[in-house]
Amino acid sequence: MARKNLIEVSESTAPLRPAETLSASRPIAGLVPSNTRHASPVGGIAKTLGNITQKVERANDLERQMAEGHTVIELDTSLIDASIVRDRLEMDAVELAQLVEQIRDHGQQVPILVRPHPDAKERYQVAYGHRRLAAVSQLGLKVRAVVRKLSDDELVVSQGQENNARTNLSFIERALFAARLEDRSFSREVIMSALGVDKSALSKLIGVVRAIPFELIEAIGPAPEVGRRRWMDLVEAIKPSAIPSLLSHLAQAELKGESSDARFQFVFRELTKKETKAPPSGQTGRWEAADRLVSATTKASGTTYTLALRNKGAAGFGGWIAGNLERLYETYRDSEKAKTGD
Repeated sequence: MARKNLIEVSESTAPLRPAETLSASRPIAGLVPSNTRHASPVGGIAKTLGNITQKVERANDLERQMAEGHTVIELDTSLIDASIVRDRLEMDAVELAQLVEQIRDHGQQVPILVRPHPDAKERYQVAYGHRRLAAVSQLGLKVRAVVRKLSDDELVVSQGQENNARTNLSFIERALFAARLEDRSFSREVIMSALGVDKSALSKLIGVVRAIPFELIEAIGPAPEVGRRRWMDLVEAIKPSAIPSLLSHLAQAELKGESSDARFQFVFRELTKKETKAPPSGQTGRWEAADRLVSATTKASGTTYTLALRNKGAAGFGGWIAGNLERLYETYRDSEKAKTGD
């Protein structure tokens, strides 16, 4: 109430005039009019009113900036939830560790953008800055953030535009972001604005995700070096019957330990390699590895199938086959079931 009254005084008070004019035309309560030209009492009141007005204006300006999201504040990271739409497949551990060290040494230079959580009082939701939030959280610090009231449309547009400007989202991550936005019923106009693309490019992004099972995309990962053309080539090569076998291979430790780009190359090679057909009964077939370290001859005769390995790598490759017969047979059975739909 005191603040309101002070504001009313500062707004209703006429422009200050010389003391003798004020005393002659409108005495101030508590001030004895004087015929002398001593102006210090009125000057003191004017100065006080001016200071009050300035403080009120600064307070109003601060409130306005907070409402518009122009002021950087510090928030407890435990009060902040992720965005409504995920934009990354995975957070690179090496890049995150580097960001942690950078913030540890130099502080958080760029604030994140959050909005008041629409469904949880006194909590917030990230628009952009997930990696900075994760890094600051690891350090046990409060995160510097701009709080802005955002609609769902405004949030995803801010998130997408920040990613376009600052981060290195891969093609498939952008495609997944677009598909997720569409799945949440955002309009094509909002999605195009978020990604900075036209209708044609957006259709291609979403088309890739719709053509490749999400489980396979997730198993491959972001593949940062793989662009649109290669993913569209993968769409053309995809075989639904091959998916179970591919997922089984990608789940193995040796492939999970490879880079995401290497996992993509493995899947693409498996889908585009020429299949070696079993020779008719009584005939032989021949195969040779690309590096020529192993060659094989095959022969089918009734219920017997013979595989003979030769050359420098024959013993090692043969031993590996013998040690993985159970898994190879399971993969074969899964492939046969996929063909029949069982």
